[in-house]
Amino acid sequence: MLDYFKLFLFTFCLYSCAADQSANITPTSTAIGKTNEIIIVCDQSHWEGPLGDSIRYHFESPYLILPQPEPVFDLRHFTPTELRNQPLRKKLRTYLLVANLDDENSETTKLMRKDISDEKVRKARENSSFNTMIGKNKWANGQVLVYLFGIGEEDLYKNIKSKFPAISERVRNFDEKQIEAAVYVFGENRDLSLKAEEEMSLDIKIPNEYVLAVEDLSNVVNKDTTSFIWMRKESEDVSSNIMLYSYPYKSEKQFSDEGIKEVRDLIGKKYISTTVEGSYMKINDVDLPMYAGETDVNGVYAWEVRGIWEMENDFMGGSFISFLLHHKDKGRLIMVDGFVYAPGKKKRDYMMQLEHVFRGIKI
Repeated sequence: MLDYFKLFLFTFCLYSCAADQSANITPTSTAIGKTNEIIIVCDQSHWEGPLGDSIRYHFESPYLILPQPEPVFDLRHFTPTELRNQPLRKKLRTYLLVANLDDENSETTKLMRKDISDEKVRKARENSSFNTMIGKNKWANGQVLVYLFGIGEEDLYKNIKSKFPAISERVRNFDEKQIEAAVYVFGENRDLSLKAEEEMSLDIKIPNEYVLAVEDLSNVVNKDTTSFIWMRKESEDVSSNIMLYSYPYKSEKQFSDEGIKEVRDLIGKKYISTTVEGSYMKINDVDLPMYAGETDVNGVYAWEVRGIWEMENDFMGGSFISFLLHHKDKGRLIMVDGFVYAPGKKKRDYMMQLEHVFRGIKI
């Protein structure tokens, strides 16, 4: 009898902005699914109507910046009935449930009201800023469920727009462990990590599959010279590359998209070419403008640039992401750059893996 009841027990943790509330029983199965995938749970009429358009507009907005548009998230839609009829659909990782709490006939509303409790429904009616909750491990271990609700459809539309950034951040943070596992599935290349530390005072964890492509460290002890390390990982689908470039700090003007463009094009012309004579890498900010702005990498001020690259005099191109960091103790700048070449393949996940490596950098 005890084993029989275990089949029906699960952990369901609901979080508000103020506090975490947890049950003490966990489900027996483990969630499956891809990173950057969100399962949308709402009524079919909502998904096919303006509400579904609003969800897709925000959560399928383009990832910055790729040669061919790819969405920030991959969306799949199920109704509550479809979840009940196909139990495997309850074993995925990330869910977003969207409902109008005033719609008494809505399947999704009934499911949501049962999960979040009548007390929370009353709170939502009294406080318009209370419109999301987070659940964990409802049907399987390793799940996150975001409940997004409104009192009336107009309120729901407004909440989808206002809560998109916070929900996106929550999903990205939830995916970090899975991205980490994919990046370092074969461990770390300690030799390359130590080379970056010794030559540039840069703490960066290089994935094990990367090999040294080009090294130019002549006269590094001279503060007026530059140093350069290029590492690459090759597979059937993609060439993934990491470049480290250290050079003297001169002025704040170097922290700009123009400053990075000048340095990156200089590297591309000096080091990176194909078998075609006269070919070299350069930034293409004509077909797609670069995205640039201030950021923070583990407490170090940095300038972030995203864009696309191409080969002059050859037919190759792809995406890149660069971080320019200021090593104040050394009086130097370090440009950390990643780019991919994956013709005919989607590039978003490869770029996110490079960014994951870069976000872990320490000076």
